Amino acid sequence: MTNEAFLVFRIFLITIMTVGMMASMTEFRFGLRKLLKIMAVYSVWVIVSCLVLLRLGGELLMLRLFFLTISLPAIVLTYWAANDTPAQAVFNYITQIMLSVLAASVIRLLTECLGLSALVNLLLMGLFYGAAIYLEWRFLRQPFRMLIKVMPARWGVLTLIPCAFCGYLIFVASWPDSYLENMPQRVYGYAVVVPLVLVYIAVFKSLSGQYKAQMERQSVTLLTMQISALKEKLQKVKEMEESIRIQRHDLRHQLQAVTELVRRGDRETALASLDTAQKRLDEHKEIRWCRPPVLDAVFSSYFRQAQKQGIRVEATVSLPDALPADEGELAIVVANALENAIRANLALLPEQRKIFCKMIGSPSIMLEISNPYTGHVVFDRKGLPVAQREGHGLGVQSISAFCHKNGAVCQYVAKDGLFSFRMIL
Repeated sequence: MTNEAFLVFRIFLITIMTVGMMASMTEFRFGLRKLLKIMAVYSVWVIVSCLVLLRLGGELLMLRLFFLTISLPAIVLTYWAANDTPAQAVFNYITQIMLSVLAASVIRLLTECLGLSALVNLLLMGLFYGAAIYLEWRFLRQPFRMLIKVMPARWGVLTLIPCAFCGYLIFVASWPDSYLENMPQRVYGYAVVVPLVLVYIAVFKSLSGQYKAQMERQSVTLLTMQISALKEKLQKVKEMEESIRIQRHDLRHQLQAVTELVRRGDRETALASLDTAQKRLDEHKEIRWCRPPVLDAVFSSYFRQAQKQGIRVEATVSLPDALPADEGELAIVVANALENAIRANLALLPEQRKIFCKMIGSPSIMLEISNPYTGHVVFDRKGLPVAQREGHGLGVQSISAFCHKNGAVCQYVAKDGLFSFRMIL
């Protein structure tokens, strides 16, 4: 293999592996086939541009321009195929490029200092990138994706960190000469690793703290919602008790009047009086959806909210007294699902608004909530609906956390204009 062919292949390998690192932390909106087609076109561009730069100005020119000819197109294409915001995408992609640049330069310097062959150089790079992609996918992807969903904003300033460090590395590595031929440039380049690590540790500690604070605020919000539903239920119970007390007081007089009508033989008027009394009792009759009080309060509160918004509710609830999970946590799942259903209905015409709810306790706890919707629902790789607006999506994360904790299985389906949430506990 000639030196030019080896350099092109090496750069191609680094590029593809760097894109793999980007992909390990990214959720794409395209299928695998389309992604492979995009990667094929991009690979041809990488090879052709590298050959042109090598022949025009050698490796130094390629080193000075690689960010514009290789990295920038990769960032644009990956962002185009992903669901992330520009700030989130830049933070992720530039960080991966910076890590890749440092790793590739260290491996090259190591192989040249030890007099190792080109094959060993490629083998070491393959081992590093393979390990990096696996570790990021296995340990960093889920926390990073969770962090993006919980904190969709505040990434703009954070992007300046990888951009500044990456720009510094590219400049030091290629000006005035190649870092491979200038020892001070090597020292300046690798010296940035220490502050880089310290800054990223501080950043992720800060993000972790914000994430915990956000989750605590979410828990407080959900708890407040649960307490509000219970208070509303208790107030309704007190109103019913007062109404029953009044009805009981009036019942004696009503019975005396009916008795007198019967004694006179006026049966029709007596029956009409009893029918009127029955209707008055039915007007104040409280619907009890299930025996567990917290769940009953949540169903009553959200069904009442739906009806106030002109949403027709068709519900069947049959639950045992004893539940396999904490009643309060299960009530939060129901509340989140019903709140999402109500929100989706508000985008429809009044005559189209409807919620179907079914929850049974045998042979296991099974919950299904369906509602019509408008627009397009996007799902991530785990089958979870992706929030389309900032501040949304916390309910889905709360439900996922409940399922993970209690071994439940949930499913989201959008088909034929009907969105359905199903959970088996």
